[in-house]
Amino acid sequence: MASVFSLPEPLQRFLSKFPLHTYPPVPVISKCPLQKPTLWIAPPRTTAIDQTSNSDILSTDVECLKWQAYIALRGVNNIAVRWDISPEGGIDGRLPCLHTPDASSELLAPRSIPGWVDGQVGGGNDSLNGYSDEMLKDESHAWVSLLEGVVHAALNLSEPPQPALSQLFRTATVGGRALEAILSPPPAPLTGLSSVLPSYGTNITLSSIQGQYADAIASLSERLGTDKWFLGSENPTALDALAFAYLHCLLSSMDSTRIEVTRRVNLVTWERRVRTQVEAAFTRT
Repeated sequence: MASVFSLPEPLQRFLSKFPLHTYPPVPVISKCPLQKPTLWIAPPRTTAIDQTSNSDILSTDVECLKWQAYIALRGVNNIAVRWDISPEGGIDGRLPCLHTPDASSELLAPRSIPGWVDGQVGGGNDSLNGYSDEMLKDESHAWVSLLEGVVHAALNLSEPPQPALSQLFRTATVGGRALEAILSPPPAPLTGLSSVLPSYGTNITLSSIQGQYADAIASLSERLGTDKWFLGSENPTALDALAFAYLHCLLSSMDSTRIEVTRRVNLVTWERRVRTQVEAAFTRT
């Protein structure tokens, strides 16, 4: 049915001089076609391209490193890495992302990586996620909370300090969550009851959580003992990938957070063994 509304004749003649044309999309031809799965990560500590070993192929970002370890410990090898893309170029503005060399050349967010890995090595049907029984699976959730809580906060706070003015207007976050949301008990606000200003921000320092962090590392060392994998699993699990990411970043720091880990010989030995396996799974682009 034709519209009852019509443009005035002079306006129609004027608009007819500017017809709307649509064109098909221009295909993007890559000079370097993707040959292997490529993980986009935050840069490692050394980015020299003339190195002959993989000693500096691990990301300095604990979130990226966690997925590097997950892919490697699941048995997927020959994965390329690149670190020339800023986080804004990743899905949801975050890294890592996995670029697959399929016909569709799909870019995967972290939440889609486990499914892709299952397709490469099989699996994904284990309701226990690699743990021996349901109790150990439930226990793994507690260790994940510990690592992503006080340990992550200590690692975050051990980074070089920012200028005082920028700290006042900066909200410290961990994995998209505010630090105060993962600490128990919650930290004190920057402004107290005696202040003329309303409560604003949080007062979180490394010294304020040092005791909790030391207890967390001691508990982690005790739980690992002399086992090959955490919780006595026969094969590596997601908890092992997460634990390795934090231990590696803590051991690479130049703060008192590193000392707590170096005091536990089993954690240092375990991190060194797993690091060799993770490094072997990746190549430079």
